[in-house]
Amino acid sequence: MTIAEKTAGAIAVLEFSGKIMGGPDAGLLNDKLHELIDKGAIKVVVDLGNVDWMNSSGLGILIQALTTMRNNQGDIKLANVSERIKSLLMITKLTRIFEIYDTVDNAAASFK
Repeated sequence: MTIAEKTAGAIAVLEFSGKIMGGPDAGLLNDKLHELIDKGAIKVVVDLGNVDWMNSSGLGILIQALTTMRNNQGDIKLANVSERIKSLLMITKLTRIFEIYDTVDNAAASFK
């Protein structure tokens, strides 16, 4: 997995690409989130449009990321979620926890 960072005003956009499968991916994302928190960027949109594959460890990484941000008065919203990953989120009932949007712009606009 690779992560590219962009900003949209006060909102950080993290573009994930490749496979999200745990292991070193968890550390990579955790480091990136703490870097954002240190800069005061606590509103994050995760763009999953270029993610090919995600397993249960990948879901765990997303849950850990959401917990990290909420523990720091922030939040994470998901955007561009493929049908395959959306199905995985639905089966695991994580659609009740994550806010999912069709576009990065819609996710960014949902922050108040």
